[in-house]
Amino acid sequence: MLIGIVVMGIGVPVIVFLLLDLHTIGQFFTIAASTFLAWGVVDLLATILEKPRLRDRSPGQALREDWERRTKD
Repeated sequence: MLIGIVVMGIGVPVIVFLLLDLHTIGQFFTIAASTFLAWGVVDLLATILEKPRLRDRSPGQALREDWERRTKD
């Protein structure tokens, strides 16, 4: 977790900032917030997909089965 925070909150924004030849600190913080937010969303989705109810099923299959179960009730 700590490595992810350092990489996505500092490392990636610095690299993107330098490669795009940006100049203001506001631009750096915008890139840092965007990459950190994207990492957080991906981590949340990965956590959801690890739940036991999705084991041995694809997300699409799980959604279809859940939808069918709810329409029957």
